[in-house]
This record gives sequence, C-alpha cells and structure tokens, in this order.
Amino acid sequence: MQNFPIAPQLLQEIDQLSNVQLAWLSGYAWAKSQTANNQAAVANVPNQAPTRNITVLSASQTGNARGVAEKLLKALVEAKLSANLVSTGDYKIKSIGNEDIVLLVSSTQGEGDPPEEAIPLFKFLYGNKAPDLSKLNYAVLALGDSSYPDFCQAGRLFDEKLADLGANRLLDRVDCDIDFETPSAQWIENIVQKLFELIPENDSVGTPVVSVANPSISSGTVYTKEEPYTATLSLRQKITSRKANKDVQHIEIDISNSNMVYQVGDSLGVWFKNDPQLVDEILKTCHLSGDEVIKLEDETQVDIRHALLELDEITQNSPQFIKGLAALSLDEELLHIANDPVAMQSLVDNTPILSLLQKYPADIYAQALHNSLRPLTPRFYSIASSQLEVEDEVHLTVGVIRFEHEGRIYTGGASSFLGERLEEGDELKVFVEPNNNFRLPTDPSTPIIMIASGTGIAPFRAFMQERENTDATGKNWLVFGNQKFTDDFLYQVEWQSWHKQGLLNRVSLAWSRQGLSKVYVQHKIEQEAETLWQWLQEGAHIYVCGDANKMAKDVEQKLLQLIQDKGHLTEDDAEEYLNELRIADRYQRDVY
Repeated sequence: MQNFPIAPQLLQEIDQLSNVQLAWLSGYAWAKSQTANNQAAVANVPNQAPTRNITVLSASQTGNARGVAEKLLKALVEAKLSANLVSTGDYKIKSIGNEDIVLLVSSTQGEGDPPEEAIPLFKFLYGNKAPDLSKLNYAVLALGDSSYPDFCQAGRLFDEKLADLGANRLLDRVDCDIDFETPSAQWIENIVQKLFELIPENDSVGTPVVSVANPSISSGTVYTKEEPYTATLSLRQKITSRKANKDVQHIEIDISNSNMVYQVGDSLGVWFKNDPQLVDEILKTCHLSGDEVIKLEDETQVDIRHALLELDEITQNSPQFIKGLAALSLDEELLHIANDPVAMQSLVDNTPILSLLQKYPADIYAQALHNSLRPLTPRFYSIASSQLEVEDEVHLTVGVIRFEHEGRIYTGGASSFLGERLEEGDELKVFVEPNNNFRLPTDPSTPIIMIASGTGIAPFRAFMQERENTDATGKNWLVFGNQKFTDDFLYQVEWQSWHKQGLLNRVSLAWSRQGLSKVYVQHKIEQEAETLWQWLQEGAHIYVCGDANKMAKDVEQKLLQLIQDKGHLTEDDAEEYLNELRIADRYQRDVY
C-alpha cells in the first residue's frame, strides 16, 4: 500500500471539521479526483438522463432545524444522492422556481412566525410575485413547541403554500415537538427511501458531490448542545436598581482553557438545573421519596429526583403534561379541558405544573411522572460581550422571571439558575449557537441603528465593544426602551462613556413608566423618522433585539410607515423595500 504525504497544517485543519464538513470535503476531493474520468464516461454515454438535484433548506432559529438538516444531508450522502445544504438566510429565494427537489426543515418562532432567516423566502412565496412551482418536488419537516398555540405553524404554512403554488409533495409533513429526535429521524429515513425510489441509480453519474453553503469553520474548539463546555460563573451583578420592577443580572462566565470562539451577534446556549425546592415540592405532592428508579429512553436507569433536577422540564407546562395528568387523575374537569384546545392552551399559559399537580391529585408512579414531562432543553441568551474586549469570558444579560400564582412565587428555570441559585465559582455547561443573521456590517464605515427594549440591549453592548476595538468609523445610534431611566437604564455608565468619547453618535431613550404617558421605542422611531430615513439613505443597517410578539412587530410597523411616507411608496412597495433590506442584511433581528 502506497503512503501519500499530507501537510501537517492540513491535518490540523481537518481535525477541526464537523461531520457534515468532513462529508462535504470527502465528496469534493473525490469528485475532483474523478473529474477527468467522469467527463470521459459522460461523453461516451448517449442520451444520458440528467442528474436529479436535491436542495436541503434549513430554516433555523436556535440551531435545532439546522442540526436536523445536517443529519438529513448525511443520510442523503450515504444513499449516494447528490445534495446541496443551504440555510434560508443564504438562499437565493428567486431561484426556487428552478429547483428540482427541495427538502425544507423549518422551526417556528414567536406567534407561529418563520425563523428570522426564512422571512424573505416566506414573504416571497406569500407575495404578489410568487412563482409557478409546478416543476418543483418538495417535502417539509416542521419543528416547534406544543406549549405554544401556533404549534409548528411556520412549517405548516410553508407546506401549504408550496402545494398551492403547484409543487408536488413527495411526503406528508411531520410536525415535531421539542423532543424531535425520534420523529425527525423517522422522517429522514422515509424521505431518503422515497428519493431512492424516485431517482434510479442510472440517473446519477459518478459519486455524488455534496456542497454546504458558507460552512462556518472556526479556528476554535466547537462545543455543541450534545457536547457542551463546563465553564465557571465568575461574576453576577444586579444592574437594575433596588426599586426596579425588574431584576436584571449581568453575568460573566469564565471560558478559560476552552479555546471557545464566538462572534458578536451569537447566542450562548445554557444547560441549567431545576430548582431543588421546586423538585422537593413536586415529589411531596406526588407522594414520592425521590429515590424511586426510572428508566430513560436509552434504557439508562436513574432516580426520579435526578431526572426532575436535570432531565425533565418542570417550569413550562405543556399539553402533553395536561393530557397525561388527566388520564392519571381521571378528574372530569381536567378530562374536559384536555379535550378542549382553547381551554387547554389557557391552562398551559397560566398554570404551573406544580399547581396542576396540587389541584388535580393523582397516584402517580415515578415512571409515569417522568413520561408525562417533556425533556429539559437549553436556554439561549444573546451574548453581551466582544471577545476582543473580554477575551476568555462571555457576558450575558439575564432578566430573572418571577410571577405569582395562587399565593406562591414561581421563577423561570434558566433565569433563576443563572440569576439566583448559581454562586460565583460554580460550574455550568454552555455552548455557542452561531447567529450568522445578526452580524455587524463587513464595512466598518457603515452606520448602524440599534433598536432594543429591556434585555434586548445585550448584543448591542457587544456591538459597541467590537466597534471600539476595531476602530470602526461608522456612526452608531442606540434606540433603547425600558420602564424608568433611574431604575432600568441597563449598562448606563458604559453607554454614557461611549457617547462622551464620540463612538455613540446618537441616543434615543423611551421610558414607559416615567411620565404621564407611556413612551416606547416605536414612538421614538416615529418622532425621529426624518433622521432615520436619512441614515437609511446613507446605507445604515438596522438591528432590532427584544420581544418578538410585541416590541418587534410594533417597530416593524413603524418602519414600514416611515418607508412609505418618506419614500413616497405604496404599502406593498414599502413591504418590498423592507424585505430587500432583509435580503441585503441591512435589516436584521434577534427576537425571542
């Protein structure tokens, strides 16, 4: 066997690649080696059928849909089918009418909306210029969270519209809840089998070539949801006043020796542990000691206390839990609610799991309790720091969620873990979730307008640190809203310092509980419409971070009105103008 020398630098780079990138590189290298032979073979085959082209589209908000799309791509490669994986944020939307086969994996955010990166495609398909898709074959896999009323709505709407535009559905859509691994794996197996039957072996020439659009190869070590890094909490500091209605904590996490790399605009995934006091109350209500042994899906055995602390979701109610409790308790009222979608959704939104267990008591075995609860999932926080500034740290801005129900104070699972229970020096498991659809302009002279409410200010602190450390010359404008100037101006000293030194050129502040009338960020946009339009004409990029269902939608309506008025455009033309800004990465949102 002959040995071939490989440059040490190449071996080092190869070690950093993910499985999908290795698959891409393998296919690319093989294809390059076979080019001459394939060309000769094709030349000698008369009337050869054209190769079928498969495009895998990933529409992801927190990375789950992208991860499933990568698994789909791997399965297609193993089946020797040519495929191309593209995120919808990088996809040329007007080319969809020329596609052969499109497999779309889409998550849902907010009130049934598509992920941020998929909004241009969604608006294009639902717009007046939607294309004829009669030549397209497609299938959709939808990811969502059944605790929200519009479960998997984005995937459903994509599926329906593609069919309405004439496309041929290859496989029925499957809607996956947060425990999406098993149903998504079955869907992948089914669609690969369908394509294997659809595409005869002689339709392909040579080895399939797999391309991944814009693979993000980091120079650092990549940690994932499945393999996170064990970091340390180095600092927690309250940044709202003692009189404030909100408790917002500045969190600093030590990632020394991790070789972890992140960019401004990225999010940090945090695996948290549930509150031990809440776990004890649930065990007591269910008459369990906590030592009872249960079996997990992978046949591993653990005690129920461990499962409730680290594996089960006990702070967010769900239809799954309500239906499970109804079947166990046989309570007539709860059984009626479980069969009424509207009543059940109201219970999901307003009643904690512990309160339900107390109101509808039942003899619940430990295994049945675990089976009725959904798996714990990591929470994502916008990173509030630039690595150029803080190096081996990552900063977060965490609003601790607290609410009262029937005389008891409940807290958010992850926010109370980070903002209350975790002590400085304690360990936590984290990983970076890249957000390539929330990036600073590549040209440092480009002006930026940052619109935020509450903890949505976090990524803009990172933006300013990055702009300062790179000597960016572009103008910077902050539009920020919260309740009171005296209580809730997050990172006030830093913003004032940037303004004093001239890095922050313009500041517009909106306080909703300070004066006689409530003032929000959308009011500031309306008041300063002329200046904002002028900045847009200068090429400014607009960024929005905050609540998806209220603030972000109100801001978008004001922007559309501004564009319509100042640009002398019709309502439809203003919509198209804003969508073109999206496509050009000049209108980016990080909403939740």
